Amino acid sequence: MAHETENDIKHARVRESLLAAGSLLASRLQPHEDERLEEIGTRLRDSVLRPLGQTAAAQPPQAAVGGGDLPASAEVDAELWRLAGMATRLRVRAVHDAALAEATAALQGLALSLADETVATQRLAELEALQSGLAAGIQVAANGPYLVTNARRVLDGLGVPIATTPQTALCRCGRSGHKPFCDGAHARTGFTDAKDPDRVPDRRDTYVGQQVTVLDNRGICQHAGYCTDRLDTVFHSGSEPFVTPSGGRMDEIIRAVRDCPSGALSYAVDGHEARQETDHHGTREPTITVTADGPYRITGAIELTGHDGEDHPRAEGASREHYALCRCGHSQNKPFCSGAHYYVEFRDPVPDADHEPSIFEWAGGLPALVRMTRLFYEKHVPQDPLLAPLFATMSADHPERVAAWLAEVFCGPKSYSSEYGGYPRMLSQHVGKHLTEEQRARWVALIQQSAREAGLPNDAEFRSAFGAYIEWGSRLAVENSQTESKPPQNMPMPHWDWQTAAGAPGSRISALAPHTDGDREGAGEESGPDEPVLPAPAEAVRFEQHIKPLFRRFDRQSMRGAFDLWAHDDVSRHADAIAQRVRAGTMPCDGAWPAEYVETFQRWIDEGKQP
Repeated sequence: MAHETENDIKHARVRESLLAAGSLLASRLQPHEDERLEEIGTRLRDSVLRPLGQTAAAQPPQAAVGGGDLPASAEVDAELWRLAGMATRLRVRAVHDAALAEATAALQGLALSLADETVATQRLAELEALQSGLAAGIQVAANGPYLVTNARRVLDGLGVPIATTPQTALCRCGRSGHKPFCDGAHARTGFTDAKDPDRVPDRRDTYVGQQVTVLDNRGICQHAGYCTDRLDTVFHSGSEPFVTPSGGRMDEIIRAVRDCPSGALSYAVDGHEARQETDHHGTREPTITVTADGPYRITGAIELTGHDGEDHPRAEGASREHYALCRCGHSQNKPFCSGAHYYVEFRDPVPDADHEPSIFEWAGGLPALVRMTRLFYEKHVPQDPLLAPLFATMSADHPERVAAWLAEVFCGPKSYSSEYGGYPRMLSQHVGKHLTEEQRARWVALIQQSAREAGLPNDAEFRSAFGAYIEWGSRLAVENSQTESKPPQNMPMPHWDWQTAAGAPGSRISALAPHTDGDREGAGEESGPDEPVLPAPAEAVRFEQHIKPLFRRFDRQSMRGAFDLWAHDDVSRHADAIAQRVRAGTMPCDGAWPAEYVETFQRWIDEGKQP
């Protein structure tokens, strides 16, 4: 008991020191001639001093506003990093202290905000190491934010990763100016997390069908429409009974139940609830998705606790693997989403008016593409006699892999290259398959049908761009799958934007066309504009004279989808990446350069990339 008391006293003293130092720094930053530093002072006041001050044993000394010399950016940066480390070490010892967690989240974010990229990366690694012993989870602060600890995967509504700190505070009042992160707005606006007494009752209903029984709790539904919009013969919006499970195929009902983001739905077969199957057998990586203008969708069984650190109460039959948390501040069933964001017209910040969305963004991002590929491979392929044999042995994550490929092609995140191996991996899936034109045409028709069923945009511009790539890519797949095919192994990932076309006939080297395989002595169409002439040891390396001739016409055409190897500006801009690839032997795409070519290219970089 004495030891515990000593720890409590020690923690209180560290906390008060943190509060005093933070108060002093905040007072020196408000006002400040540097708007960025003044904003940091506001964040310190609202997101660090306020929560710490609520539970401190003694109030910190009040420094005069603007007292002393105004601190420079470097001084503020060093002090923020010191405070972040102090707060994080205390946070590790006081695991259930919600106020401390909120302050720590703010300090960690501020400590990275002024640092350059290299320093920020180092600091992030140190913070992760300090917090590594804490269990991953989400704590719901009383009348405050969601306090997220050690989240490894936070995505936006397009499926693109959002940078977070090991301790993060996510807004749930809907009023933060730094969405999705908390900036203390809940305290300024008087946000309360009380449930509405008139909310939909917590009651689980059972609907028995011929093949499957559907279990549903309307009390936790977030009204995403994934069931009613996609399977309206089974799930009925605005009418009773809500579910008629004999109105659809068993596999489609199960798919709809498993896609329910709130965890309100489950199913049973022969009287036994398939909870594990509904919860994806625990195979999904723990993920927080910040949906566009909507809730946080949680998947992967992330633990949810209350402000006291105890398990947060759940509704009857609710899933612990997936659930939806309110982000607009108006849910009737806080902290869980009730669909109120639709009615209060909750909106995220509007993108810059000059921003032109990529095809990936316009399609709806990775979630929309995964929805499409799952429909294709789970629903359409198995019942098609032409395609079913081709995919009978596909891996369980094949739909996700194809969606990641399409996402990267359409200018989204480069996850296919980083996680699966890029173009060589996709090529390996087609070599030797002997695909036919009939199979290709069926694939195109069914993927287009799946896009419609998945709710991808139907405007002419998107359908034109999407259809053009599907036609182009599928024809390459057929070409690369033939016995006599010799496709280049290290081609770059194709990138398709609104202006991209496949190019004029003959602009691409066909995998079926004969070409010199790595011949660096030949002339004609396969060689560059001139034969390579390497510079003398004391001679300056120049692009036109020495570098451009290293790239054959074949090399240029192979890379045309990414940049022009015969253009000084393009090669100069991508020089480091090219150097890395030629050293690794993955460029040119049909064989490695001789060592003297690699050395010449590196000399050109080192000497300033002269024209």
